[in-house]
Amino acid sequence: MSFLPSYVRDAWWLPEPDPDAAVVRDASTGEEIVRVTTRGLDLAGVVEHARRVGQPRLGALTFPQRAMVLKNLAIALNDRREELYALSMRAGSTRRDSLSDIDGGIGVLFTYSSKARRELPAGTVVLDGPVEPLSKDGSFLGRHVYTRLAGVALQINAFNFPVWGALEKFAPAFLAGLPTIVKPATPTAYIAEAWVRIAADTGLLPPGALQLVSGGIPGLLDLLDLGDTVGFTGSASTAERLRVGVRPSVRFTAETDSINASILGPDALPGTPEFDAYIRQLLTELTTKAGQKCTAIRRAIVPAGLTDAVAQALREKIGARVVVGDPRADGVTMGPVVSLAQRDEVRRQVDLLRAAGGRIVVGDTAVPEVRRADGTTGPAEDGAFLSPVVLAFADATIPAVHELEAFGPVASIVEYGDVAEAADIVARGGGSLVTSVATHDPGVATELLTRMGAMNGRVLFLDRDDARTSTGHGAPVPHLVHGGPGRAGGGEELGGIRSVLHYMQRTAVQGSPRMLTALTGVWHPGADVDASGTHPFRKPLSDLRIGDAVMSEERTVTLADIEMFARFTGDTFYAHMDETAAAANPFFPGRVAHGYLLVSWAAGLFVDPAPGPVLANSGLENLRFVTPVSPGDRIRVALTAKQITPRETDDYGEVRWDAVIRNQDDAVVAQYDVLTLVAKTWQPQEVLV
Repeated sequence: MSFLPSYVRDAWWLPEPDPDAAVVRDASTGEEIVRVTTRGLDLAGVVEHARRVGQPRLGALTFPQRAMVLKNLAIALNDRREELYALSMRAGSTRRDSLSDIDGGIGVLFTYSSKARRELPAGTVVLDGPVEPLSKDGSFLGRHVYTRLAGVALQINAFNFPVWGALEKFAPAFLAGLPTIVKPATPTAYIAEAWVRIAADTGLLPPGALQLVSGGIPGLLDLLDLGDTVGFTGSASTAERLRVGVRPSVRFTAETDSINASILGPDALPGTPEFDAYIRQLLTELTTKAGQKCTAIRRAIVPAGLTDAVAQALREKIGARVVVGDPRADGVTMGPVVSLAQRDEVRRQVDLLRAAGGRIVVGDTAVPEVRRADGTTGPAEDGAFLSPVVLAFADATIPAVHELEAFGPVASIVEYGDVAEAADIVARGGGSLVTSVATHDPGVATELLTRMGAMNGRVLFLDRDDARTSTGHGAPVPHLVHGGPGRAGGGEELGGIRSVLHYMQRTAVQGSPRMLTALTGVWHPGADVDASGTHPFRKPLSDLRIGDAVMSEERTVTLADIEMFARFTGDTFYAHMDETAAAANPFFPGRVAHGYLLVSWAAGLFVDPAPGPVLANSGLENLRFVTPVSPGDRIRVALTAKQITPRETDDYGEVRWDAVIRNQDDAVVAQYDVLTLVAKTWQPQEVLV
């Protein structure tokens, strides 16, 4: 017997011999692969290691440092993905299936690493929203901040995506600074063990940051408390049992078996590009991972009278493109479901759908003819093979259509009379991860989104313009939310930086500008500034400090300046050139200076022109013009180092400067952020003339 190890306390652990261990078999041949059990495993020790070792080690890293670990883990997994492909074939996955699981998981790591380095600060605290002034004189401020949770992230995963499903949760938790315990589903736990082994072999993971428990976790939920999180993917019934089993102080999110829908728009008739795209997408969702996807289309909602046309088009596509068999055989496009037990469960659900009034219009549930690994064809009783099956229902309100999920290559067709009824049919599913709509009519799309948007985590509109570039109905991307309301579980496993914040706590912090600057690493107006000595543009990142500032001299604005700028730029807007018209404007006292003239002058007032650590101006953000400037007014600018973000992979970083232009009466004329790229170190060089 071969038992699957766990990775706990930064070492591999083998279970004690267990006659009751779960036996995992090859989905195509029935050959035993491994046995899975956690007999003898100290689960309390696993949790304690995450708290005692993983928490402080991850907490010592900044967001950019954690992001670089994710990037290098992605590179390591990418270099060895062929090993993962081979294992996935044993679970029934074709190479195309593996692209969504293995390459998809690697892509999650790359994406989160990139987004974190661009969007998260250099420290460990995330700001949420602008400063809230709480006193008239600016001495008392409020700010919302996110700080990391002081616990562990337990993830309990489904069998269908052992790589992507784990990495979509691991990446944001790791970025947030939360150590992760992965509990994979037993049928594909050996694939999860393989990617964790590759990650551990890199030596990149901080101690305690990642642990893998291969098998059951009895009593582990009782060990969790405030600061801990549980992320579950699987059936809605299991999610509810788990939700009841965790303390109220533990964050629990679930992504469950929603009955997703795809609507064929009333304009998407046979012969249109939208109809063709709809059929291609329906075929993809039926056959990818043998239909074992939480995002697969279970309800094809089509205009009245089009059931037969959709079924016929789908039959033709299946006949031309689908070859069922062992994924290791040449030409196979759809493998088996994950196990014989899963095959039998799918057949049982199809029988329930038929009993509820469904008639099979595509395929059947008989043992199919399959292509074996040796190239021969024939029935394979030891393999968990199924043919694609589509049922049609005359009554779209039958509850079984919206409640029963055959988690395999199975979908149902129902018809609608108008757009409102189509949206109502979607709603009967009780909340979905995704609904797609094939339509080229913006009016139809708008009405559908208005009626059903709140019932879905994601809505995809498919038409001739995006059919070639669309990632597809069933393909979540790490940039966007993957989750959904109601039956879908209410979770948000993905969603860019939003999902990182899920593993953090938002807190309202109140204090003086000086205190908030120290707490957040971002300069706040009213905090200390240092405008003495060396110009900050002469300081590399190694010397520059938050609060380093330039206080400029004044410059007088003349009417000749305004007219010259207008002629030079072509901006002859009446507020700058017509005294009578400008005076009639409620916002202006008469002719005023261009806002962009003032911003340009401000740069001239604060810049140090000689070559130095400041390499480039990379942008300007949050510009607001507050007080008009008339001819004869004087302006000056204060430029203060607001935020410093070193780039982990470059010899320079980004500095965000707070820029405030004031007039002779000390009124704020304009305020904005200036972004510059600044060298980390700088050696003055002789300039040759």
